[in-house]
Amino acid sequence: MCAAAQREPRRYSPPSGSPDTIKTVDVSISSPGARLLGLDIGRKRIGLALYDPAEGIVRGLDTLQRKTRDEDLARLARLAQERKAAAFVSGLPVNMDGTEGPQAKFVRDFCLRLERVSGLPVSFQDERLTSVEAESRLQDAGWSLKKLLEEKRKGVVDRMAAVLLLEDYVAARGLSGGLS
Repeated sequence: MCAAAQREPRRYSPPSGSPDTIKTVDVSISSPGARLLGLDIGRKRIGLALYDPAEGIVRGLDTLQRKTRDEDLARLARLAQERKAAAFVSGLPVNMDGTEGPQAKFVRDFCLRLERVSGLPVSFQDERLTSVEAESRLQDAGWSLKKLLEEKRKGVVDRMAAVLLLEDYVAARGLSGGLS
């Protein structure tokens, strides 16, 4: 059984009354067979994952080291085109009480620009505790704390967090028929 099926998927709903400038397209409804590119957006790195419905799996991709905002946007748009992704799914770092803080605003602003540059919709997935869970999974796989810290600098944790949030998104929408 996949990890996404074992935990309760976290689905993001914007706080009532908050302006949601990002398109509220449910990618799974508009494009049921679409490849989705998952993003764990940080200030230093962007973890990447890809859901391919033909394969029925979510895979981690490379982690992008952040450069400038414009370069990052262009690289993501190019990657989506190369991977034939129909949409992005970005983790949204909401606070434990469900409110949005400065990092959520940073992610929303970045995703609004990403929609404009790429022409693709962006959906959000609550990413609370995905980095913690990613670290826990790596430790369960036998990684030492020293190795975990070394690999965190390389973006392994960011990539795993992108996988987790995309698994949650896919599972919450019942797209995971073959997800294992």
